[in-house]
Amino acid sequence: MWQEKALHGPGLAAAGVPGEGKRPHAARPFFFISDLHLSVAIPRTVAAFEHFISVTADQADSVFILGDLFEYWIGDDMLADPFVARMTALMRTLSERGIALYIMHGNRDFLLGRRFMKATGAIWLPDPIAITAFGTRIALAHGDALCTDDHGYQFFRRFARNHLAQWLFLAWPLRWRRALAERMRSKSEAGRERPALPKYDVTAKGVATLFKRARANAIIHGHTHRPARHQEPGGTRWVLPDWDLDHGKPPRGGYLRVDAEGFRMLPLD
Repeated sequence: MWQEKALHGPGLAAAGVPGEGKRPHAARPFFFISDLHLSVAIPRTVAAFEHFISVTADQADSVFILGDLFEYWIGDDMLADPFVARMTALMRTLSERGIALYIMHGNRDFLLGRRFMKATGAIWLPDPIAITAFGTRIALAHGDALCTDDHGYQFFRRFARNHLAQWLFLAWPLRWRRALAERMRSKSEAGRERPALPKYDVTAKGVATLFKRARANAIIHGHTHRPARHQEPGGTRWVLPDWDLDHGKPPRGGYLRVDAEGFRMLPLD
């Protein structure tokens, strides 16, 4: 379902978002990241995220996390986990420093709820959403909904975002939910080295539809782990990199900076 809001910032316009009366830092950029898949199993990646939030993001007006912040999220009762509590406290420092934090659901962490957003000081973004930043109208999305040729996944996505299905799942004991998530994670890890099939990438139809509905000149998304800048018929499409400094070489990661000078994909510090 298409949703549209507007966010207030220097060159960023939209409506009905909490905190919109706050005066941002004039001319500061917006940083976009996605697909960090944070967990205790990837300490180097976690350390890079800690540096990004504590140091790199200090230059920003706003930080946008476009999905898959965590490897999995099985309910806001995960906030009691020591690792999660550490990450939550880290992200909370952004709002304490006057930097806005916006978080969108991904395919791994679509159960991030109100308690999590409150604990981190974050503002939840629907997927997709259109914003106007520094004079450019941009559609933001995680990217999984654009993979329209993967019919099996699209069926699962609709089911998993059904409120009744989520309510039933969250009614399970935490240990049951965690066991299921770990099994799914193991299956995903087993397929890490398999070649990516075309059906798992975004489609021209999905991209064109988003450009049209959003009336956008640019799209920013993640999910595919195929960072690139694409020139599409509707405008420019930026694919954010996933972060992985723990498996294989070379290490992966980076962020998209948007400011008055345009769009720039930058490596991690």
